[in-house]
Amino acid sequence: MGQDLKSLPDNLFWDIDPETLDYEKNARFIIQRVIQRGSLKDWATIKAYYGLEFIKGEILQMRHLDPLTLNFFSTYFGIDKKNFRCYIIQQSIPKHYNY
Repeated sequence: MGQDLKSLPDNLFWDIDPETLDYEKNARFIIQRVIQRGSLKDWATIKAYYGLEFIKGEILQMRHLDPLTLNFFSTYFGIDKKNFRCYIIQQSIPKHYNY
């Protein structure tokens, strides 16, 4: 794994102490914060550190992604949305009946 993640801004991790992050154990958490709230520079940082294939595997396993992020990465990786865990979980949650 390449570059150091210490350059990621602390405001991405406003709800935890960034010093306690383990870059390996908390990889999915870090990646999710960056792809949903980070900048292009932050994206380049995690891409250099984790590598694109690792990131793709983590994104496919995430339980929640907002629709915009899901659409972007579906297109970016050329993967049908139905292959993302967050899409499958979202489809299995019954919607309220709309009167």
